[in-house]
Amino acid sequence: MVAQLIIKTAVWLAGLAVLLFVSAGTLHWPGAWVYLAEIGVIGTAVGIWLAYYDPGLFAERLGGIFTSAQRTWDRALMMVFAALWIASLVLSAFDTARFQWSHVPPWLQVVGALLIALGYYVFYLTFRENSYAAPVVAIQSERGHRVVSSGPYAIVRHPMYAGALPFFVGTPLLLGSWWGLAATPLLIALLVIRAVKEERTLADELPGYRDYATRVRYRLVPHIW
Repeated sequence: MVAQLIIKTAVWLAGLAVLLFVSAGTLHWPGAWVYLAEIGVIGTAVGIWLAYYDPGLFAERLGGIFTSAQRTWDRALMMVFAALWIASLVLSAFDTARFQWSHVPPWLQVVGALLIALGYYVFYLTFRENSYAAPVVAIQSERGHRVVSSGPYAIVRHPMYAGALPFFVGTPLLLGSWWGLAATPLLIALLVIRAVKEERTLADELPGYRDYATRVRYRLVPHIW
């Protein structure tokens, strides 16, 4: 499975590099190189750790964000999300490298890199605590799916999505694009919609989730929502 992870990561990074640099019209884009290196190194490290720590969850996540048994609404949301994510990267490339519409100062690009690392750290904490954190919305009865309320789940009900917030903000900052950052609220809005719909599924189909939701009040950000 680790070999599959490395191959899939290499293919994904290569595709991402083509998308970014073709859209930019140049290879001279330091922020994009740093971005690819950061997500490649950290993502692979987290993946290898997960393969040894929780092979079952690793196999679930290796399957990707689309599966044959996926709920229709979840598939539709993720298709829209994937399209918006790609569009935001293309917009960042146009902004930063091809047309140079705006300029993000270097210190803010560093902040962007730190936010991306923070997002991955929250992902790691989530994986460490929840063996059922699959990339699709599903009740994993065959794996003994149960409510998890410890670790980051004692703070917010969707720590994986909470970790995505700094990742979404950090990406356009590191790439050096204010226009890319302006598109981020659309991605966050889709995340919010998915969180709400996922909670309805969990409340209806996962025993104990309603009680958990009454104990942990916030979905993504403590004291806000």
